[in-house]
Amino acid sequence: MLLKVLNYFLKNGIPKTVSGHYAKPIATPGIFNNIRGFSVVQGDVARIPLKVKAFIEESVALCQPENVHICDGSERENQFMLKALQESGSIIPLPKYQNCWLARTNPADVARVESKTFICTEKREQTVCTPKPGVQGTLGNWISPKDYESAIKNRFPGCMKGRTMYVVPFSMGPVGSPLSKIGVELTDSQYVVCSMKIMTRMGANVMDVISKKNIDFVKCLHSVGMPENGKIAVPSWPCDPERVIILHKPENNEIVSYGSGYGGNSLLGKKCFALRIGSTIAQREGWLAEHMLILGVTCPNGTKKYIAAAFPSACGKTNLAMMTPTLPGYKVECIGDDIAWMKFDSHGQLRAINPENGFFGVAPGTSYETNPNAMKTVVKDTIFTNVAYTSDGGVFWEGLESTIQPGVKITDWLGKPWEMGVSKTPAAHPNSRFCSPASHCPIIDSNWEDPEGVPISAILFGGRRPQGVPLVYEALNWEHGVFVGSAMRSETTAAAEHKGKMIMNDPFAMRPFFGYNFGNYLKHWLSMEKRCEELEGTMPKIFHVNWFRKDKDGKFMWPGFGENSRVLDWILNRIEGNDCHEQTPIGFVPAEGSLRLENLETKINMKELFSIPKDFWLKEVNDIQTYFDNQVGSDLPKEIQGQLDILKSKIEKM
Repeated sequence: MLLKVLNYFLKNGIPKTVSGHYAKPIATPGIFNNIRGFSVVQGDVARIPLKVKAFIEESVALCQPENVHICDGSERENQFMLKALQESGSIIPLPKYQNCWLARTNPADVARVESKTFICTEKREQTVCTPKPGVQGTLGNWISPKDYESAIKNRFPGCMKGRTMYVVPFSMGPVGSPLSKIGVELTDSQYVVCSMKIMTRMGANVMDVISKKNIDFVKCLHSVGMPENGKIAVPSWPCDPERVIILHKPENNEIVSYGSGYGGNSLLGKKCFALRIGSTIAQREGWLAEHMLILGVTCPNGTKKYIAAAFPSACGKTNLAMMTPTLPGYKVECIGDDIAWMKFDSHGQLRAINPENGFFGVAPGTSYETNPNAMKTVVKDTIFTNVAYTSDGGVFWEGLESTIQPGVKITDWLGKPWEMGVSKTPAAHPNSRFCSPASHCPIIDSNWEDPEGVPISAILFGGRRPQGVPLVYEALNWEHGVFVGSAMRSETTAAAEHKGKMIMNDPFAMRPFFGYNFGNYLKHWLSMEKRCEELEGTMPKIFHVNWFRKDKDGKFMWPGFGENSRVLDWILNRIEGNDCHEQTPIGFVPAEGSLRLENLETKINMKELFSIPKDFWLKEVNDIQTYFDNQVGSDLPKEIQGQLDILKSKIEKM
């Protein structure tokens, strides 16, 4: 057998990656399997389900990799991948922590590329609403089947030449859960393989589930790409930023991504599967796939409730999901910080799972002061991307100034010396990330992998609203709550392509992630109430929160972070039906004295924090109406327009 292996390499040479480093198999394979002439250097083709094998063969013929590696998800395999990435200069070790690594991307590949992300359907209106003539639509991008095929043909043929194609079978959600879904990602990036091991349940047992249950899976094809001139600008981070494209075909449960190695564009189980394709599957099957954290809150009396919350990226999802409450006797535990899949059980209880297996969090602003649990999570088995490096073998980003010891030098995310208080540019990219296993979170909920999901009692919407929007208010009913979600607005963040701060509509925090027509998405949300009634269940209450309101001097009016437990306390009281509210034109707000403020170090101007300025809200109503008219048009459900009309009437009468 060794002679057979040696003869193979003598004949073909040791395969190399684009950056010139050896892409060695992790062990002498027991057999060289064959996929239409391409060698499988790791894994047994005979074990692969026929439908998966067909997907691999089609993709191999298209991309023409030198080798195929079928991932088993083992730690041994993971360590081989990390070592290979280190040898190629793609990552560097962080000896200050345990099995942690730093990756620096091509500076042109640092965030999601919403303008280059498309949904393919036969008819345009299946994907997007029809905007007002002359208005650029912002609720998704449609691509025709013809252009979809053309985009693939113009990029993928031969894009993996000289590289290894890695076959990554993964489960979104606990393997075997009735709420989980299966995917198979084919990629030429070892960084993606290592990250998918953290972010999903990845490995050979997933292939076994496909075989035994003969279930369908989501096809995910990814390549970092090859520029047309054949020159990789940053050898340690191959990509083709000029021709990046991310494609989704819901009818076929298919995702195709080219040109980017950045997480949201390359870890296809994340936004692409969990939200865009996930939302289309959810619509067909009668459940919800949402951009939401899930947390469990235990009160001093021992009562525990689970809450889901939708905020745009970089608006505090991870901080809330891992909160350290300041109110005595309260306990917060984390189910997930980004995605929630929710479905009614047979009793009409809405249950949720976190389909992910890890955290892909924004680093800047995360600190021992703001989120100590996140900081405890990231010091083991973590891949950091585009953060700064410290001379003592650690990492740095804005927010960690107090952790830097005298004499420690900092290298910024571009690999250049950086000096605190002197350098004019950020040390870490504003969208730099940590990718960490959820199981390492010190407050991970004991039920976080419950295959049946956890019961959801409330849903929160929120964003960065510096003006006019109260700290918290409760929707009057489910229909009003769906309207509140549809009207969400927030300051833009570094997670997207937008530059500068501006207030943008981000309905349900899903604007970049809708897998189908937003009007139909709203109808689907509205329909959930009837589903619940038929099962004789109770709908979760809906709330809107805003930790980011500022006073006339531009200072935050609410301290946030652990003090947000005071808001959760009021929300839990409302879930229990306690009479601790008063009605306003926009919804229920805490009654005087019902929001616990004892032992707060900061004096809170409650009157201003909960004020509802008439001029502000008249403009808000008009802005929302303009948005609906321009972006949704005739696709807007009459119930949502009716709720806006009611709000306008109430504000005018103030």
